[in-house]
Order: sequence, then C-alpha cells, then structure tokens
Amino acid sequence: MIHFPILRWGEPYRSLEVNAMSHFVTGEPVAEVSQANGGLVARDLRKAEQARGALQEIPCTELIRMVQRAGELFQSADLPVGDALQSPEDFVRQQSATTGLPEKLCRMNMEKLGGVLAQLDQILAALTRKLNLDIFSRGFGDEGGVMRSYQAAAPVLGMVLPSNSPGVHSLWLPVVPLQVGLVLKPGPQEPWTPWRLSQAFFQAGIPRQAIAFYPGEAEVGAAVLSHCPRSFIFGGTATVDHYRTNPAVQVHGPGFSKILLGDDIVDNWEQYLDLMVQSVLVNSGRSCINCSGIWASRHTREIAEALAKRLGPIEPLPPDDPNAELAAFTVPGQAEAISVDIDRALEQDGVEDATALYHGGGRLTSQERYGYLRPTVIRCESPQLAAAGKEYMFPYVTVVECPQDKMTSSIGTTLVATGITYDEAFRQSLLKATNIDRLNLGPIPTTQVNWLAPHEGNIVDFLFRARAFQMA
Repeated sequence: MIHFPILRWGEPYRSLEVNAMSHFVTGEPVAEVSQANGGLVARDLRKAEQARGALQEIPCTELIRMVQRAGELFQSADLPVGDALQSPEDFVRQQSATTGLPEKLCRMNMEKLGGVLAQLDQILAALTRKLNLDIFSRGFGDEGGVMRSYQAAAPVLGMVLPSNSPGVHSLWLPVVPLQVGLVLKPGPQEPWTPWRLSQAFFQAGIPRQAIAFYPGEAEVGAAVLSHCPRSFIFGGTATVDHYRTNPAVQVHGPGFSKILLGDDIVDNWEQYLDLMVQSVLVNSGRSCINCSGIWASRHTREIAEALAKRLGPIEPLPPDDPNAELAAFTVPGQAEAISVDIDRALEQDGVEDATALYHGGGRLTSQERYGYLRPTVIRCESPQLAAAGKEYMFPYVTVVECPQDKMTSSIGTTLVATGITYDEAFRQSLLKATNIDRLNLGPIPTTQVNWLAPHEGNIVDFLFRARAFQMA
C-alpha cells in the first residue's frame, strides 16, 4: 500500500500513528498517511530559517527555471510516493478515489497547475510590478530611481490546505522562487497534490530542506498557524471570521461569487446563459470562484428556469466516466446535511427550487460511504431571504431579484463579481464597491482566471514588507 511519510524539511519520517484513506466507492484501502502532531511541528519550525537560507543560495531566476521544469515533471513524470513510483495516470486515479472528484476534473486541475508553473516568470513579474527579483535576495535595490528595501516577513509560509479542489494549490506556487520555504499541512483526503508537487520540485533541483509536509489532525494545523509568522488557511465562514483580524494569516474561505446583470442588458439575458452555466458548473462547483448568485432586477423566473433546464438533468456518473461533471461528497453525512439545509431554506415564502422538476428521485443520492447532490437552482424574490446568501460545495446557484441601485449594497462580501453592463453609472458603482474583491466588467465567467493578476490578495505584499532605505 502507498504510504505518505511526514517530510521534516525534506527528510521522510514514518510515524507510528497513521490515517488510512479508502476508495470512496468501494471502501478498498488506497493509501495510509503518517500523522504528525503539534509538538513535532513546533520543534521542526525552530529550523525554519534554514529553509530560506537554502533557497537564498540559488538566484531567483534559477529557482523560476527549476519550478517551471517541475511543472513539466508534475504533469508527465513518474514521481516517488512512499516506496513506489506514481505515474500521472496513477495520480489522477488515486486522487479521484479519495476526494470524490471525477478523474476528468482531476486531470483538468493537474493541467491547470502545470500551466501556472510554466508561466511563473510572467506571474511573478506581474505580482512584483516588474521588479528585479534580486532586490528580494539582497534585501534592497533601486525601484524607479528610489532606493528601497524589501524585508521578508517570514522564512517560510505555512499552508493549512483543504481537500475540496486541487486548484487551490496554484496560490502557493510563486512562494519558492521568492526564496521562501513551504510548510504544508495537507487536507485529510487530498495529500496527493502537495506531495506530488513537492516531489517534482525536488527532482527539478529545489533543495529538499526548503519544504516540510505535516499531515495530521486539527492540532497540526493550529501548530502551523502558531509557529509560522505568515500562513494561509482555507475554511468556511467560521474560519474566516476567526482569523479575519489576524494580519499574519491570509484566510481563503467561501467566495460568494456572483454575476450581476445590469438593467441595460437584462432583457437580453439569453445571450449570457452559456456564461452563467459555465460559471456555476466548472470543477463541479467546488471552487470559491464558482458563481453562487445571479442577480437581476427582472426576468429572474425565466433565468432560473433556463438554468434549471441546463443544470437540473445532470446526473452523478462513475468517477472514471469521461462525461462525469459532479464530484461526490466523501465525508459521511455532509451531502445529507447540505440537502436538509436547502430544504429548510425552501420553507420560506418567496423561495422556490427551479430544478425540482428535473431531479426525479430527488436532489440527494446517498450511499454508504458517499453522497451526491445534483445541481440546484433556487429563485429568491428578495435579497433578504436566507437562501440568497448561501453557498455550497457543489453546483448551487440562487437567482436573486434585486433593483440595480440596491445590488452593491445587498450582495455582501464577494470574491468575484462579473458585472454585465455598459451603464457607466452602474460600472462606477461596481468599481467603488469595497465588498468586491475581484471585478470583471463585461461578459466574463467568474471562473475565468487571469494568472497575471492576484487571485485573492497579492502574495508578494503578504510575504515582504517594503520600507524606506538609505545607504551611504
């Protein structure tokens, strides 16, 4: 059986305590994972400076070339996992087996991560505003005729990672070329991606002592956050609220991403139906950039019915089926709890399930070890209804009726907003809205990512502090 060891600054360590991962359909063992504990993490992080020191011996430009090579290896090479070698197809199949993602989507995310690594030179140029990367190595340099110092806020970046979608790993890929080490706490069902990326980095020449890998329970994540001066964490609304005011932790939570149809184009909403479907469905709705709300001042019933006609008939298929669009919920009871929550919201007046007509046997398919939820389109007559503010980890979208002049004040915190309008006053309102993190003006899917722009906060600004500097 495959065994994932702990990596203590690149050195494998087999723990006496292991966690077994099984195939979500058959229950057959797939792998076992050594479990770290908080004390081990705290001890190892006393040596965090050595991770950055090892990277600082290699110029940033050379590190970029290494990670670009790692992107090729990640997609095409047989790489170590435990005592075995893992081919790309093994990776796709095994990742699907424990996460519930269809193999087609695992392959798509693999290609996406490889693509990000391939253009990392351009991405870093955009994130650093075309600064010479030597300024980060030296700690000071010329920036537009002004001497400036950039001070690393941490020798390593701690990562408390999720299991919902491999695509989130794109956020930490620029870290190593900036000569900052990685401390990875993988999600319980998804150690596959951070492990394989680490192995590809090592084979491409990245020093092993620059990366640590600590699978484990919640105490391990807490130790990473406590002992890393800068960290990322992924979680739900409660996690976001808990760390919102902590400047040392960048929190990635629900996106509540939306499409806003302006009054000037809403009468022609049919032109944008494909865009809406794509924004909801891509990656089985598991990404924070998937659209969970479509807002319009009128035609909401017609829009909901058209979306339901496209999304409602989509059924669960086996994970190896090339037409599979839906991911399984592999945490016991999770799909059932979500379905109950949706049914509760439907009890309110002004809320209706447009997809109920297409679900036949129901929204929920529940098996012994897993469950599926079919795409669900809910129409809300008002933004004040509870269903209008919901987001779930499957293709779920609310179509909300709201006057255009009330939209920006009613949509709440929004990671991605696609404003389809050519009304200059409405565009200005969207540009000024501080509750929108990333704004698309025009018919752009919420799921369309420009890797040359920060996805959610600039990682360079998070890891480095700019300060005034003089030298005689």
